[in-house]
Amino acid sequence: MIQAKEIVKSYGSLKVLKGVSVQINKGEIVSVTGASGAGKSTLLHILSTIDRADSGYVAVDGIDTGKLNDRKLAEFRNRKVGFVFQFHHLLPEFTALENVCIPAFIAGTGRKQAEKKAMELLEFLNLQERAAHKPAELSGGEQQRIAVARALVNNPSVIMADEPSGNLDSVNARQLHQLFFDLREKFNQTILIVTHNEELAGMSDRRLYMRDGLIYNQKA
Repeated sequence: MIQAKEIVKSYGSLKVLKGVSVQINKGEIVSVTGASGAGKSTLLHILSTIDRADSGYVAVDGIDTGKLNDRKLAEFRNRKVGFVFQFHHLLPEFTALENVCIPAFIAGTGRKQAEKKAMELLEFLNLQERAAHKPAELSGGEQQRIAVARALVNNPSVIMADEPSGNLDSVNARQLHQLFFDLREKFNQTILIVTHNEELAGMSDRRLYMRDGLIYNQKA
């Protein structure tokens, strides 16, 4: 599902990634761990096409992302990649249902079809009764599950999560961690998670350890 070879990325004189290669298979849940500054989030941003590498090769679902111009890359990202961040980034003026629908609207999906898909996801997440609520009326755990539904609405090939439970209490964090595995079981999702949470990292199929801009160890 994801193949990266010799990824190099610098910001000014700071070399953040120093030739990272990684392969992630379809339906696999992989965590990326390491100290702050190791390059974890930068790697996720490049694999998800939010950012471009200085050099190297990145393919997602068989598509060489380096050959796409900015417009095609934005379309690719909208349809192929779902994002879950530490801070949910829900739009406060919209309801839960409307927030979930936004990526579908960007992709050109009609309102009726988008809302039908969004409601199916909210039902799967046991949030259907919260569909008309705005983010301020939801708990932190509910807000993060809304963000997961939003990530799924376009049936992406892969979900990229950056410290997804970092802003949750322990109970909600465990529920979110289990949700990733439920998603894999139901949708055969491929999931890449950057995390400092040892429990989540330990649950993953495979764990990649980063240090000084390189993957120096990995284990199942």
